[in-house]
This record gives sequence, structure tokens and C-alpha cells, in this order.
Amino acid sequence: MILTAETVQQVKEVINDKLINDNVQTVLVIDGAGNILAHCGKDTEGLDAISLAALTAANFGATSQIAKLIGENDFSLLYHKGEKANIHFARLSGEMILVSIFGDDVSLGLVRVRVEELAVLIQKIFEG
Repeated sequence: MILTAETVQQVKEVINDKLINDNVQTVLVIDGAGNILAHCGKDTEGLDAISLAALTAANFGATSQIAKLIGENDFSLLYHKGEKANIHFARLSGEMILVSIFGDDVSLGLVRVRVEELAVLIQKIFEG
């Protein structure tokens, strides 16, 4: 995978088109080590994106081990519902993870459908 400014811009454009324009607040694309590959959204100033990325990567690592304990290879997505915000984590191709933060004005079903579409688009962008 080659990460260029043009590649990151293309990823941001498809994220904006598929999620941000439908009121998802913030989206991160990170790698398995917790490095931020792309970050976009409306509410990005008050968010500690670096800590979120690191904790997300660790969460996926722990969850992967839990999956193995019950006979699964891995879990491809995680979801947490809060009082004011919800967060959806989805493993993309390889070691990439897409993190979406959204409020109750956005349905989980919409996020899941759009993330599936994004997984294909982002993989194509990174493959060139």
C-alpha cells in the first residue's frame, strides 16, 4: 500500500460523500497499529483522535483474541451506543479500521450499509 497526499484526499472525498454528508460526525481510517491514515468530519476539534486511534487498535487486538477463544477467526465490526454519541468500528481490508462517530439522528443501519460500500471503495483507492 502506498500512501500519498492524493490517495488520502481520494479517501476523504469518498468518506465525505458516503458518511459525513449524511450527518456522521467524524470518521477515521487507521491502521492496525493505531496510526491515522485519514481523518475527516464536522466535530474534529474536541476529539483526541490520536488516543482514539491507539485505543481502537488495541480494542481490535483484544477483540480478535476473544474471537479466537470462542472459535471465530475475528470479529469484523464493533459497535458501542452511548447517550449522546455512538461509535461504529469496522475492519477494512488487511489491517485498516474505519471508525465512525455519529449521533442518534443517524441510523446504525445506514452507517453499516455505507461502511460496506466504503470498504470496497477505499480498498480500490489504496491498491491504486
